[in-house]
Amino acid sequence: MEYMSQEGYDKLVAELHQLECVELPQVREAIAEARDKGDLSENFEYHAAKREQARILGRIRFKQRVLEHARVLDKSRLEADSIGLLSRVEISNLNNNYRMTYTIVSPHEADMREGKISVKSPIAKALMGKKAGDVVTVNVPAGVVRLKVESVTL
Repeated sequence: MEYMSQEGYDKLVAELHQLECVELPQVREAIAEARDKGDLSENFEYHAAKREQARILGRIRFKQRVLEHARVLDKSRLEADSIGLLSRVEISNLNNNYRMTYTIVSPHEADMREGKISVKSPIAKALMGKKAGDVVTVNVPAGVVRLKVESVTL
């Protein structure tokens, strides 16, 4: 089972709709056009379109499986004082006094540009269940980092 926000669920549904209703018909049309050009054994356009179709069908199956097992979390039922899924966390790196703000989300919603980190990342795993004022030590690829939780909100 995969827990996620309503926003993340809606985004996955939209991506699946785009793949099924726009991209897949386009690639099927490209295959039909390439097939009309004759000999398929040496037809690069045909083989490229078939590879693209396989890639799209794989993405569709993956997104369908994710949505099949997805459960949307109701933010009103979550605890606001301790860190959990969908918590917005402001933390300070005690090694260099750098402040960061992250929202902890499902792996399918993670996007560093938007400040969303996966619940399965080392930092999120170390922060789970902590409260404002707590200090945690995290093993990250760059080494060991000490983080202080400044605030937790939903």
